[in-house]
Amino acid sequence: MALLTRITGPRDLDRLSPEQLDRLAGEIRTFLVDAVSKTGGHLGPNLGVVELTIALHRVFDSPKDKILFDTGHQSYVHKLLTGRQDFSKLRAKGGLSGYPSRAESEHDVIENSHASTVLGWADGLAKANQVTGRKDHVVAVIGDGALTGGMAWEALNNIAAAKDRPLVIVVNDNERSYAPTIGGLANHLATLRTTDGYERFLARGKEMLNRTPVVGKPLYETLHGAKKGLKDVIAPQGMFEDLGLKYVGPIDGHDIAALESALARAKRFNGPVIVHCLTEKGRGYQPAVQDEADRFHAVGVIHPDTGLPVAAAGLDWTSVFGEEMVKLGHERPDIVAITAAMLQPVGLQKFADTFPDRVYDVGIAEQHGAVSAAGLATGGLHPVFAVYATFLNRAFDQVLMDVALHKCGVTFVLDRAGVTGNDGASHNGMWDMSILQVVPGLRIAAPRDADQLRAQLREAVEVEDAPTVVRFSKGAVGPAVPAVGTIGGMDVLREPELEEGERPDVLLVSVGALAPMCLEVADLLDRQGISTTVVDPRWVKPVDEALPPLADRHRVVVTVEDNSRVGGVGSAISQALRDAGVDVPLRDFGIPPKFLDHASRAEVLAEIGLTAPDIARQVTGLVAKLDGRYADEDTAEATRD
Repeated sequence: MALLTRITGPRDLDRLSPEQLDRLAGEIRTFLVDAVSKTGGHLGPNLGVVELTIALHRVFDSPKDKILFDTGHQSYVHKLLTGRQDFSKLRAKGGLSGYPSRAESEHDVIENSHASTVLGWADGLAKANQVTGRKDHVVAVIGDGALTGGMAWEALNNIAAAKDRPLVIVVNDNERSYAPTIGGLANHLATLRTTDGYERFLARGKEMLNRTPVVGKPLYETLHGAKKGLKDVIAPQGMFEDLGLKYVGPIDGHDIAALESALARAKRFNGPVIVHCLTEKGRGYQPAVQDEADRFHAVGVIHPDTGLPVAAAGLDWTSVFGEEMVKLGHERPDIVAITAAMLQPVGLQKFADTFPDRVYDVGIAEQHGAVSAAGLATGGLHPVFAVYATFLNRAFDQVLMDVALHKCGVTFVLDRAGVTGNDGASHNGMWDMSILQVVPGLRIAAPRDADQLRAQLREAVEVEDAPTVVRFSKGAVGPAVPAVGTIGGMDVLREPELEEGERPDVLLVSVGALAPMCLEVADLLDRQGISTTVVDPRWVKPVDEALPPLADRHRVVVTVEDNSRVGGVGSAISQALRDAGVDVPLRDFGIPPKFLDHASRAEVLAEIGLTAPDIARQVTGLVAKLDGRYADEDTAEATRD
C-alpha cells in the first residue's frame, strides 16, 4: 500500500506517473477486498469504479468542483482519495458511513443514498453557478441502473434545455444496478457506439461544402438534416444527442488515460456533456466477477480469499417472504410480482426462477411500479410489489391516487422496515406507518414472527378491493411468539394474573417484530407489581374495533412501534380512543422525528430509548404518577365527606 498511504487528498494524484496510477488502482482494490471483507459493505460497485474515480479527481478539482455520486454506494474509492483510509469501523457507530457524508468531508456533497436523484442536484448546482457567476464545474456520476428512474429523465429534460450551462454527466455503465439492468435504456446503452470519426466527418464535410459555390450550403443543410439517419449507421441510437446533449464515448472505464482524455474534453465544453464509461462491477476480485446474482453488490463479513460468508446466516425475514411467495404462486395463477431493480434483495429470485413470466422488474422506478401494479390489478391479477420500506416513500402519490383511489387489490411488501442501522439515515424504514395512515382504505399488517408473516401475507393477497401492506424488519427472524388468546382480530400475547374484578394497570400494544421486547417489558413491570396485558394487533391499520373497549378496562395504554412516533400507530390508536370516548392515558414509544446516524440496529434502538429497560422505567414512572394522582383524589374526596 506504498502509494495509497501517500494519498491524503486528490491533488496528491497529480504527482503520479501513468505506471504509478495503475499500481495505485491495484492497491485500492486490494485494500477494498481486505477492508470490506472484515466489515461488510458495498464491495462490487466500488471495485468497478477505481480507475474512473482516480480520473475524476485528477481532471476535476474537488471540493471546488462538485463531484456528485448517485446513490453513493460506489463512493469508497472517493473516500480513500480524499483522505479517509480508516475503514476499520465502516458502517459502524463512530466509523465511516457507507455513503457520502457531509459530516465526514467537504468533498461529499449529497448523502441521501436514494437512486436517480443526482441529475436533479447537478442541474440545480449548475444553475446556481450560472446565476452567481462561479466557474466551478459540476460532475454527476450516475449508473446505468439509476438511469432507469424517471427522476433522472425529468432532470435530463431540464439539463438539455440549457445548451450553454456547463455540466458533465458521467454514465457508469456496468449493465447492472443490483442485478443486470433491464429495460429499453439498457438495450440502448448496450448498442450505443458513437465515434470521433463521425464528428470529424461531419466537421470536414461542413467545411468543404461551405466553400463550394452556389450548391454547397444547401447541400450541407440537406446532409445535416439527414444527421440522425447517418448517426444510426455509424453510431446506432444516438439518443442522448437527440436530446441535445453532447455525447462522448463509450470509454473504457478501466483505462485511466482514456478516461482523463474524455473527461478533459467534457470539461472544456461549455454545455451539458454525457461521458459514457463502460466498467465491470466487481473488477479484480474473482469471487465477485463470478457472482452472477449481483457481483457482490453488498456483502456481509466474508473470507477475502473465497468470498464465502464467515458465519452461516440464519432464517431471515426476506427469505421467509420469498418462500411463501413461491407457494402462493403455485396456488394462485393470478399472483404476479413486481420489483424495482432489486429482485434478489427483496426475496423474489425464487419466484422469478419458478414463474419467469409472472415477475416484472421495472428498474429503479417505484412510482411507475405502483401505477403499473394498479393496472395489473384492474386487469384481473393480484400484484405483490416488494420494495424496501424507505423506497416506498417515493411512490406515495401513486399509492394514494392510483392504487387506493381506484380500490385496486395490490399488496405492497415492505422489506427493511423500521430501524435498519448500518446503512444510515436514508435507509431506515421508519416512515411507512406514518405516511400510509392517511391513505383511505389501505390496510397495514405488521407480523411479529415468521409464522405471522406467512399468515398475514396470505390474508393480504385475499383483499381485492383495497391496497394492503405487509412490513417486516431487516435480518434474522426470532423464535415464534405464540398467542395465549384473541380479542377481536388481535392476538393476546400475555395476560396478567389478577384477582376477580381487579383492573389491570397497563395495556401494552406491541407492533410487529418488537413483540419479544414488549414481553420483556411486561416481565420487568411485573417485578414492580405492575400488571400488564400485551396484545399484538396484527393489522395496525385500521385500528381494531376491539381495542378501545379493551383499553377502557386498563389504567394506561402503552404503544411500542419500530416507526416514527409522529403520525404512527400510537397516534392512530390515540385518535381511535378519543373517537370512542375512552379517556385513558396513552404513552407511545417509537422513533423520534430525526435522522439517525449509522450504527448497528441494537445501538440505534438503545440510543433512542427503544429498549425494554428504558420503556419499563418510563412506564413505571407513569403508573406511579397515576397512583399518586388517584391517592390525592381519594384524600380530597374523604376531606369533602
